[in-house]
Amino acid sequence: MRGHSTIPLSSAWNSWSTRPAELVYRPLGFKVTPVLYSSRLRWASLIEPRKDTVRFGRHCIGNRLIELETELAGTKISFRAGAVDPFVMRGSWSASAFGEWGTRFWLTLAVSAESGEIVRYDHEAGVALIEIDRRFLAVASADAPIQVTAHETIEALCSDFETNGYFYTATRGEAAPVIALRFNMEMMRSGAYGLAVADSAALAIEKARDALARQPDEVHALHSGRFDGALDAVRDIVGWNTIWDPVNNRAYTAVTRIWNLGDFAVWYNDQAFAALLSSVFDIDLARQNMAVALAGATPQGNVACIVTSNDAWVDRSQPPTGALVSWLCYLRSGERSVLEASYEALARNQRWWRQNRDPDGVGLISCGTGDVGGGLYKGTVFGARNETGMDNSATHDEAVYDPKTRTLSTFDLGLNCALATDAEMLGKIAAVLGKEADAAEFSGFAARSRELIRTELWDDERGIFANRQRTGGFVRSLSPTSFYPLVCGAASPQQAERLLAHLADPSTFGGAFLLPNATRDDPAFAENVYWRGRIWPNVNYMVWLGLRRYGFTAEATDLAQKSYDLFMQSWRNDRIAAENYNATTGEAMDQGDTDPFYIWAGLLPLMAAEETIGFDPWRGWTLTNDGQDVSAGPFLSPRGPAQVEIADGILRLSQSERPLLSTDLRGSLSALTFGTGHFGCVLDQGAADGTMLSLHHIGLDDVIMARLDDRHLSALPADNGVCFDLTGAKKGASLAIWHRSPASQTPA
Repeated sequence: MRGHSTIPLSSAWNSWSTRPAELVYRPLGFKVTPVLYSSRLRWASLIEPRKDTVRFGRHCIGNRLIELETELAGTKISFRAGAVDPFVMRGSWSASAFGEWGTRFWLTLAVSAESGEIVRYDHEAGVALIEIDRRFLAVASADAPIQVTAHETIEALCSDFETNGYFYTATRGEAAPVIALRFNMEMMRSGAYGLAVADSAALAIEKARDALARQPDEVHALHSGRFDGALDAVRDIVGWNTIWDPVNNRAYTAVTRIWNLGDFAVWYNDQAFAALLSSVFDIDLARQNMAVALAGATPQGNVACIVTSNDAWVDRSQPPTGALVSWLCYLRSGERSVLEASYEALARNQRWWRQNRDPDGVGLISCGTGDVGGGLYKGTVFGARNETGMDNSATHDEAVYDPKTRTLSTFDLGLNCALATDAEMLGKIAAVLGKEADAAEFSGFAARSRELIRTELWDDERGIFANRQRTGGFVRSLSPTSFYPLVCGAASPQQAERLLAHLADPSTFGGAFLLPNATRDDPAFAENVYWRGRIWPNVNYMVWLGLRRYGFTAEATDLAQKSYDLFMQSWRNDRIAAENYNATTGEAMDQGDTDPFYIWAGLLPLMAAEETIGFDPWRGWTLTNDGQDVSAGPFLSPRGPAQVEIADGILRLSQSERPLLSTDLRGSLSALTFGTGHFGCVLDQGAADGTMLSLHHIGLDDVIMARLDDRHLSALPADNGVCFDLTGAKKGASLAIWHRSPASQTPA
């Protein structure tokens, strides 16, 4: 199989396969695969997380740094790789513990190509060499291998070890589809190797050898101080889960690189969150992830619930979060192309829901399963529940499947709130794209949904939103979707205040670990299986967004803090990023149905990071100074990669170490914009604590006019820029500064 020539150079070498220690040069399919052999177990390991112990370390978005640790029969080995330049990698290993005599524990570097070209080993030069399409890969090791063997496949290499042991020499060879460079832990407890691609064999060999003497650039921490390590965790989760789909010949950020559901697997909802998380660092990867999510768009109009290499659930969909994610990606990057690429599929999906899941024509939807395709569970109650994404939630226990309408008997609260939010975001997207009629249509959908959620899905007796039978009665069981009306803006001020009491109630949703997906007083909570009682990162994120929308700042911060603490409990030592968590103990792996490295686990540290650097649909780009020291970045912003530091009460925003903004104001600056000739923001709190805001990308003579609401401001000189005194500013005040752009001025 040939590779893919349009992979960005920063990712050409990467951990593309399901074997995380394997380095693949994706454009041509070159591979270097570490293989471990334990004589004690008589077992060869390809370091596969589904079979072997793997602890994922740091992983940049791309190939600047890739780290992992593995253990086989008590021997612990760490691997590290990083790019020296886009075509050259340096890899290394180091053993930290031994479960058997080192001469009996072998580490092998298997050199091969996906297309099966012959690999040749030159003993005199000490390198393995492959040629594909007139391009050469050279692999050089710091120490000469103990022996070099030749095999038809990597599986044959493993079989050789397991059948013949480590003393066997009959498979020695110098040319084969797989050349194995064998080392043992007695003689090479640590080692290094260089990989280089070039247009001549001599140059490839020279660069591979040079790589052995070089170290990749140091990768510094992204987040320290308050919420230490939050952005680093998001990066590592995205970096490790970004793999290659060999069926569709594409890169994407998988829900997890550990599950085995075929050669690829895409859930619409989960893949949208993968786009959101990757947008924190790389808008191109985010755009690709949204394209993968929407590749499941059907001729009927919906986006398929799931598409894998084995099945496609086209008869049903998942909660429509795509427009929300697309809008957030746009706010973070400023790239209109993100909206243009997704709009048509998202618009069709919104209309499909309203046409196909509202059997009584009342404006509220029920989940269902259509009569198309041949997906597993089609036409069943379980298939219908799949549309909520909360497959075994107790909120479905009272729902009855109606084969005539092919829907459940209940109005699902979470699904209706997701649809309303989706319509609202589509209205914003359509307006940016100049589609005025569509913008009015979708805004109207959102308004109608909000009204119906507010009036029809509010249980006044309990003071909470809930699922409801289409014939009238409310469902007894609740989930955190009861707070989703905050996300879509459906809750009245009085309803929103009543919701806060439930959020804090330790008998329902409150407690040390938030938020359980069944109330703590529900019998389903004790089951602790999937959606029956466990904590789910995607749900916490949506509730957090809703709290921020309604200005419940303290409650949102508390949820972010507890979500961060929950995540770090399993991440700091064990590097587990769980699909869901125990709501009583906070444990991740106490329940066998939990994946240990799931993409949306990254939403928990993302919430924490966005307490300082936030992007939300209603306040835009937001910076918050609460006085606590923090250093975060680089992260993607409309200005490009940016960093934020808070020290000694001063918040500083910079880009490539060049200062842009600094302020001693406490609270948040929202709707932050750095336009051509204009700067603007809204002061979400008054200027009681702190009064100064400085801009460092313009000078005093560049300022044309500055206003705080209707008050004129004078520009004052400041170090490396210009300063404005905001004394007396009120909460919600708008600051607008017009200036000449220094870059566009004609030199004197």
